[in-house]
Amino acid sequence: MEKDLYEILIEYILEDQNRFYRLAYSYVQNKDDALDIVQNAICKALERYETLRDAGAVRAWFYRILVNESLAVLKKKKEVPLPDDGAGGEIPYHEKGYEIQDDLYEQINRLNEEVQTVIKLRFYEEMTLQEIAQITGANLNTVKARLYRGLKTLKQNIQEVDA
Repeated sequence: MEKDLYEILIEYILEDQNRFYRLAYSYVQNKDDALDIVQNAICKALERYETLRDAGAVRAWFYRILVNESLAVLKKKKEVPLPDDGAGGEIPYHEKGYEIQDDLYEQINRLNEEVQTVIKLRFYEEMTLQEIAQITGANLNTVKARLYRGLKTLKQNIQEVDA
């Protein structure tokens, strides 16, 4: 008996939860926000699974939802001004095993969101450029341009740091 799309989606979500969390965390650098992003992405995927036409596209389709949720949270955070009085500030929480403590990762997070997404999906999630194009909704040449522009910028920034 062939699995239906819903079962395929559930199986995929259950298998790759840690990867989803890692990607969300790479955007927001906050445990609770990353968990919320993954939860919201899963809920949206389950609500809209019928829009998925091809079982082979589950990965790209879900990552698109996940990336969009991550970017939405970042955008919302930028709109909300934080209190500047220093009182009541939270102590930052650092998730071991998901946080990469190196200059390269910091440099990637300084890139614009479109370029950052391409680099994270390509190198941390090991996706093909074609899959990234599907996830971001950009054409393949645009994805390539963003990747190479981002890598060039990273190289320049890292050389400046080392100098």
